[in-house]
Amino acid sequence: MIACHRCGRSRASVSDLEFLAWSSERVGGATRWLCHVCAKTHVRDIEGKLPDEYWR
Repeated sequence: MIACHRCGRSRASVSDLEFLAWSSERVGGATRWLCHVCAKTHVRDIEGKLPDEYWR
């Protein structure tokens, strides 16, 4: 069963279109998934930690 590693949202609970925005990574031979909501939040966290010089 595919489920979000962070929030537990199941693949079955989202549409095919929403699933296209999910992100996956391989860790120690296993695949971990982030749902579209958690993936979007994670990207914003990374962008928020970038120095101001990056955005100029």
